[in-house]
Formats: sequence, structure tokens, C-alpha cells
Amino acid sequence: MMWLLKPESIPEKLLVMVLAIALFALVMGFVLAVVDRPRLPKWIPVTGYLGPSLLLITFGLLWPGVITIRNSFYDRRGQDFVGLENYAIIFTDSGFLTVLLNTFWWVLLVPSIATALGLVYAVLVDRSRFEKFAKTLIFLPMAISMVGASIIWKFVYEFRDPGVKGTRPQVGLLNQIVVWLGGTPQQWMTNPPLNTFMLIIVMIWIQAGFAMTVLSAAIKAIPDETIEAANVDGATGLRLFFWVTVPSVRPAIIVVLTTIAMGTLKAFDVVKTMTGGNFGTSVIANEFYTQSFGRNGENIGNALAVLLFLIITPIIIYNLRQMRISEGER
Repeated sequence: MMWLLKPESIPEKLLVMVLAIALFALVMGFVLAVVDRPRLPKWIPVTGYLGPSLLLITFGLLWPGVITIRNSFYDRRGQDFVGLENYAIIFTDSGFLTVLLNTFWWVLLVPSIATALGLVYAVLVDRSRFEKFAKTLIFLPMAISMVGASIIWKFVYEFRDPGVKGTRPQVGLLNQIVVWLGGTPQQWMTNPPLNTFMLIIVMIWIQAGFAMTVLSAAIKAIPDETIEAANVDGATGLRLFFWVTVPSVRPAIIVVLTTIAMGTLKAFDVVKTMTGGNFGTSVIANEFYTQSFGRNGENIGNALAVLLFLIITPIIIYNLRQMRISEGER
């Protein structure tokens, strides 16, 4: 019966899918059949509603998580126990240290810059004549998939050899601008560590719209009486921004920062689409995929997945606590 948990062949996978759909239909039919019968004990419909969710969480999340943690302490064949050897490799190998450093820069720069840009933009366009249009412009990248945005920026960074005489036109917008300014076109995607920061710009471009939307709603929730009282006290311009606006939207800023940080830690699409993790641009999420499915290093991939989970968990806990504090203040 192990094929139910680890289907390998296509027929086994199809059969598992059919069984899952049949089980879901059976449970939902049972729930609909008994939900209107008042004589039945309450635990029966409750079990019917929660049962499928608990099964999905158990076999779709908890069980794979346990298997991943277990395999992170074994060799690539999953047979010999190696203890912390896989984790030691991650923290000592120069290639993996580059991955960790890249991830650090992503988590440091993307949330902070995207949130700052979103906040400043939200303040500048708040109650302006073209507010809706301006907000639509910065929010548009959020409507594009990560892969689509990466392809767009890949064309922006495109490099073409200018030739011996340097007269070949550039395809990439950025390099063409550099040429117009009298500079030399650069291979933005192959020169570390510059290429990592060029990828970070793409993620900031995508996430700034999310930050602006949430913070704009928070700014509009500031009572007019608070703004008027600050104006009476002589707070205008930057003083109003730092003394009134920022403290008032602090809970929203924390939520935005932590949410973007969690998304950044799982950044895979941008790196995979633009560089494939080559030229020293890989991050934990991309390296986990590469090791697990491309280099026959499932043991390292499992260890990276566990490491990613350990990094994200404190952020999630902090985010939930801040949301509870915000709800309590309301």
C-alpha cells in the first residue's frame, strides 16, 4: 500500500488522484445528506466538514514535512544515517555560502526597499487628482506572474556583443540607455555580485505595488482629527510624515515587511527564469529545487527545505503576534 503515499508510475498517480476525488465526493455527499437532520449528534457534521481538511493537511503537508526532516539526516540514497553532515556541507561549502549570502541580501533589501517605496508613493498620491491612475500604475506588476515579470526584465537586461566597431544596436533597454549615455553595454546577468542585485530590483518592482496598496488603506484609516491636531501643533511635511503618519501605520508596515520577507525567502521564479541560478545568483529556494531534481542531491535539498522552514517560521509567528496586537488596539 506504499504506492498510495509514494506513487511513482503514471497509472499509480492517476489512481491516487481518482481515489482522492472519489473520497472528497463521498465525504461531501455524506455531509450534505446529514447536515439538515437535527437528530444527529453535532460531532457528525463537524467531522464531515473538518475531516477532509485534516486529511489534506496530514497527508499533503505534515507527512511530507516529517519525511523531509527525516531525509535531511540521511545520505542521498536515504539509507545511511549521516546526522548533521548535510547541514555542515551547507554552512561550509563555498557554493552554498554564496547561496546563503544571496538569500540574506534578498531578505534585507526587497522588504525594506519595497515597503519604503510603497509608503512614500502612497503618501504622495493620497487624495491627489490622479490617485486612482497613479495607484494602478504601481500595482500593475502585481497582476503579472513572477515568470512573466522575469521575462520582461530579462529583455530589459539583455546584452548583445557590440562587435568590433561597437556599432551593433542593443536589444536590452538598459544597455541601450547606457550606450546613449556614452557608456559600454554590460552583461548584467553574468557578472556577480551585480547580477544578484539586478534580480533583486525585479522583486522590488513586483512587491512595491502590494506594499502601496496595504499602506494606502492604512493611511486612509488615520482619523482626520489626528491630522488636524498635528497641523495645529505645527506639524507639516516631513514632520507630519515621521511623527504622525509612520507611527499610525506602524502595524501595517510590520505586516507588509514580514509578508514580503516570507515571499522573498521563497523566491524561485525570478532566479530560475532569468539565470537558472547560475553565475552565483542562486538562493535557498532555487538551490533546493536544483539539488532535489537536477543534481541528484535529495539529501542536500531536504536540508535546505528544513533550513528554509526554520527561517520562515519565526517571521510567521512574529507576523501573527503583530496582527493580534493590531486587532487588540482596535
